[in-house]
Amino acid sequence: MKHKSKLNLYLGIVILFLYLPIFVLIVFAFNSTKSRTVFSGFTIQWFAELFKDSLIINALFNSLILAVLSSIIATVIGTAAALQILKVKKIKQSIIMNLNFVSVINSEVVMGVSLMMLFVFVLNIIGGELGFITVLIAHITFIIPYVVLTMLPKIRQIDPNILDAALDLGCTPSRAFFKVILPQIMPGIASSLIMGFSLSFDDFAVSYFTTGSSFQTLPVLIYSMTRKRITPKINALFTLIFVLVFIMLIVMNILDIRSEKNKKKKSAKIIND
Repeated sequence: MKHKSKLNLYLGIVILFLYLPIFVLIVFAFNSTKSRTVFSGFTIQWFAELFKDSLIINALFNSLILAVLSSIIATVIGTAAALQILKVKKIKQSIIMNLNFVSVINSEVVMGVSLMMLFVFVLNIIGGELGFITVLIAHITFIIPYVVLTMLPKIRQIDPNILDAALDLGCTPSRAFFKVILPQIMPGIASSLIMGFSLSFDDFAVSYFTTGSSFQTLPVLIYSMTRKRITPKINALFTLIFVLVFIMLIVMNILDIRSEKNKKKKSAKIIND
């Protein structure tokens, strides 16, 4: 019992250490004054002012569009890459995976600066400036390695004979993929989309070096605002983002539980039949 209580205490301290700053931020999002140390009273005026601030709303919209597009494109490319990686020889697989790990382990600052230099070199030749397209390409580039790492275990779980069976039964390769392979790797695709969205929406370093004056993401805007006094509107914005993420996690867990129940029911039905 003592050992268990110590573990619970340790777990509580870790959770408190991780979430106490977020809790403080949420509390002061409802503070009636701009003080960051004294809670003077309850108000929701900062949420109202947040939606009136066109600069923050535009940056939020830019980040959402960028995160959605980059996660979708990176998931498609990363899934196709993972499918092809498993078809090559073991030696080539190890080489490709080592290169993939380099992209994951590599510092975002290094990636951001290197991509910026590449974009500047190309844009000097073809014309143009840093903006939405360059940031989109940069985000797709650093999300793809994570998608590959997520998709490979899911693809390895598939019985390779299933595809051959579908082809023998008359399916075309494309129809066999969409009817047989895709449903089985859909959980991995969903995980990749969510992870890609989170990485893109949260990214600062790569966005900072690859964006221009015509396009600004929310993390870059918040960084520029830290040079001045941060208003409670930022606390309100972070509170809304945290609540939305929390709701998404709850919905995902509910869907996973229902999916597991449906699988157990189908398995029990097959056994009984």
